[in-house]
Amino acid sequence: MADEQAARDLSLAVRRLLQAGRGMQAALARKLSLRVTDVQALDQVVSSPEPLGPGELGNRLGITSASATVLVDRLAAAGHLARHADPADRRRVHLEATEHAREDVRTALGPLLAEMEAITDRLEPEHVPVVLSFLDDVAAAMRAYD
Repeated sequence: MADEQAARDLSLAVRRLLQAGRGMQAALARKLSLRVTDVQALDQVVSSPEPLGPGELGNRLGITSASATVLVDRLAAAGHLARHADPADRRRVHLEATEHAREDVRTALGPLLAEMEAITDRLEPEHVPVVLSFLDDVAAAMRAYD
């Protein structure tokens, strides 16, 4: 169990990580000539375990249904998102990031991902489960925050 100072240090380190993540999203948006919300939308679509429609995407981003529709229209027009009819319910639409969008993001993030891999490679193998558990617990706490 961490002592009080260690707990504060970890809390501040997590805050710095979150701030760096927001800065990274802004930098990625600039590199791709997109808005930060566009980058967040693409990330949601790519990382979702189930297909997302515009409404679900809007809920995840905390924007209105109308704003989500405008966002999806903009990303589709730019060739970053494709719409597909839900095979079980033709009234529903599923969103998919295009290969063009995936390649642009991979290219833009390449140097960052290489640096993160180098950092990961420096971890002692026995520390990996502890780091993974800590990060998963922090992520779960953040998802549960309401």
